[in-house]
Amino acid sequence: MTNVSALWYEIMIYLKREAFSLDGALPLMVLLFIYWTALDGYRGQSLGKMFLDIAVTGPYGESIRFRDAALESFGKAFLLPFDCLIGYLAFRNGKQRLFNKISETVVINRTEVA
Repeated sequence: MTNVSALWYEIMIYLKREAFSLDGALPLMVLLFIYWTALDGYRGQSLGKMFLDIAVTGPYGESIRFRDAALESFGKAFLLPFDCLIGYLAFRNGKQRLFNKISETVVINRTEVA
C-alpha cells in the first residue's frame, strides 16, 4: 500500500468504516472530485499533472472553467472504468475519455506547447 492509501485505511479504521467498501470508498471519491475540480479548474493541473508536465485545457488551448473541471472530474472520481472504456472505444482517434469529450476539454503535453 502507498502512504496515501495506508493513511486512508487508518482514517477509515478510526471512523469505524470498512475502507474497501462503498461506505469507505464514497468519501474518498467525493474528496478526489473536490480536489480535481479545484486544481484543474484553478490551474488546469493537479499535482500529478504538474509532475508529468501535462494540463487540462479547452479545445483551443484556453483555460477551462470550474464547470468544465467539475464535469471532467466527475468521470474520474465516480465512473473511471466506464469513462476510460467508453472513451477508448468511441473516441480512439482523439484519445479522450468520455467525460473529457462531454466537458469539451483536452489533456495536453505542456512541453510540446511551450
